[in-house]
Amino acid sequence: MKYTLIFLVCLVFSSLYAQLPKGFVYVEDVIPDLEVELRYFTSNNFVGKPIEGYYSNKLILTKETANALKLVHEVLQEQNLCLKVYDGYRPQQAVNYFVQWARKLDDTINKQIFYPNVKKRHLFKAGYIASKSGHSRGSTLDLTIINGNTGESLDMGSPYDFFGEESWVDFDMITDKQKANRQLLQSVMLKFGFRNYPKEWWHFTLKGEPFPNTYFDFPLK
Repeated sequence: MKYTLIFLVCLVFSSLYAQLPKGFVYVEDVIPDLEVELRYFTSNNFVGKPIEGYYSNKLILTKETANALKLVHEVLQEQNLCLKVYDGYRPQQAVNYFVQWARKLDDTINKQIFYPNVKKRHLFKAGYIASKSGHSRGSTLDLTIINGNTGESLDMGSPYDFFGEESWVDFDMITDKQKANRQLLQSVMLKFGFRNYPKEWWHFTLKGEPFPNTYFDFPLK
């Protein structure tokens, strides 16, 4: 009976992991102590509710991206700092959900927090919402740096997912400390093979990503 139960438990876990396409990993298997707070699994995001396709707080990335991220994490730990990830692989169904939400111009529950200076009808034109996302290719992620002792995020000068020039990497109207924090994140990510997105200080994509033309749609479970 004991061995039957163990077999069934192993079978359940293997079936869960088998849902991932070849080349993808659960990042906790590569970086067990990584801080993960998938914002689209929660209501703390610009939509104001959990997003379709996000059914767990499990960070998924391509294997190459997870391995590169591990090197970043280890270097920061030498300075008593850690990474905190807000988003990684994003299913296409979630991207579609954002598009549908953007078209509902009266749904602005979190506007004052995430896009106070941008009219919702301009989100497409301004490039904040699009029908395709690099996240769906599995090698793009959003992240910040936190204090290893307190768990507090370093001050980057604007909140994660803030729609506005304040989030641009080279935005100048922030303090020297905020600029230094942004530069630290940028430099360590670029050092280990990531390229940034100039309009979002938190957004990085692995150079030479393994699926540059494939947009996946399997859910996060």
